[in-house]
Amino acid sequence: MEQHFKNHISSEHNIFDLHIHETLQYRDLIFLFVKRNFTAQYKQTVLGPLWAIIQPLLTTIVFTVVFGNLAKLTVEDIPGDYVLPGFLFYMSSNILWGYFSSTLHSTSNTFLDNWGTMGKVYYPRLVVPISTAFSRLVSFGIQFTMFTVFWLFCVIRGGTSIRITPWLLLIPLLIIQMMILAVGFGIIISSVTTKYRDLAMLVGFGLELWRYGCPIAYGLQLVPEKYIGLYLLNPVTPILTTFRYAVFGFGFFDLGYYAISWIVSIIVFLIGLILFSRIERTFMDTI
Repeated sequence: MEQHFKNHISSEHNIFDLHIHETLQYRDLIFLFVKRNFTAQYKQTVLGPLWAIIQPLLTTIVFTVVFGNLAKLTVEDIPGDYVLPGFLFYMSSNILWGYFSSTLHSTSNTFLDNWGTMGKVYYPRLVVPISTAFSRLVSFGIQFTMFTVFWLFCVIRGGTSIRITPWLLLIPLLIIQMMILAVGFGIIISSVTTKYRDLAMLVGFGLELWRYGCPIAYGLQLVPEKYIGLYLLNPVTPILTTFRYAVFGFGFFDLGYYAISWIVSIIVFLIGLILFSRIERTFMDTI
C-alpha cells in the first residue's frame, strides 16, 4: 500500500530555500518558546521580571555618574544651545543597546544551546532565534515603558529642550531594524560556532568593544570630524542617533547613513539566513 506523507524531511534542498513559509506555520511553537525563554530568564529569582527594570536603571545611574559627572563626556549629538538630561540620554541608549546585545548573544548560541531537542524533534530551526528575539522584546517593552515614564516626567516638568514630534512614529521601525540586525549577526555566529567553538568565547568580549564603538556613553560630538564618516558606517550608530532624534525631537539624523544602515542590516540578515539554512542540515555531525 502506497503511503502519502504531508511533510518530507530531507537534508537535500536548495540553499536559497529558507523555509520561511514553514516557519510561519509554527507560530504557536514560537509563542511557546517566547513564553519559555522569558520565564526561564527570571526563574528562581526573588524580584523576577523587575530585573528587566533594575538592570538598565543601575547601568544608567553608573553611566550618568562615571561618564556624565566624573568624565564629563558630552551628550550632544549636534552642536547647539539646548538642554538634555544626561540621565535620559544614557537610558535611551542603554535600553536599545541592551536589546541588541542580548538578542545577538542569545541567538549566537542557537545550535549549542538547543542541540538536544533539535536532534530529537523536527521543527524549523529558525523558530529558535525568532522566539529568542521576541522574548527579549518583552523585556525591552518593560524597559521602554520605564523610559517613557521618565521621559513624560521631563516633558511635563519642562526646563528641557525635549519636544514631541511626528518622528516618534519611527520608533517601531527602529526596533524592527535592531531586531533584524541582531538576529542576522547572531545566526551567522551560531552557524560558524558549530565548527569553531572559539568564536563563542569572543562574542561577549566583542559586544563590549562594540558598545564603546557606538555613541552610548557619549554624544556624537565627541567623535573627531575627520572620522565621523567612518564612524557612522557602524550600522548600530545611525539607529541609536535616530532613536534619540525621535524621542527627544532634536539631534543628529542623516538619511543617507540611515539608509546604509538598513542596507547593511538586510544584507547581514540574508547572509545569516542562507548560512543558517546550510548549516542546519549537518550541524549534528559537527557539534
